[in-house]
Amino acid sequence: MIADGTYDVFVVDALPIEPMASDTGGWHLELTILGGDNKGDVVSVHATGLRGNEFDLIGMPGTLVVADGQPTFRIDD
Repeated sequence: MIADGTYDVFVVDALPIEPMASDTGGWHLELTILGGDNKGDVVSVHATGLRGNEFDLIGMPGTLVVADGQPTFRIDD
């Protein structure tokens, strides 16, 4: 994973994850970092609570926040 910080990102791939008994489902996302020392790096995250389908999510700009090694992703409005 990348260092703690806030990163502007772009969704380059989105795959739905089906819910299982021990999981809430969600999305497997591939995000490209748009600036800074990590510009161009691709990171993978598991995200929940996103609406739409993979075609809606691909190409969306967002913000990735990494705190204590834990990523949080949100779509930018």
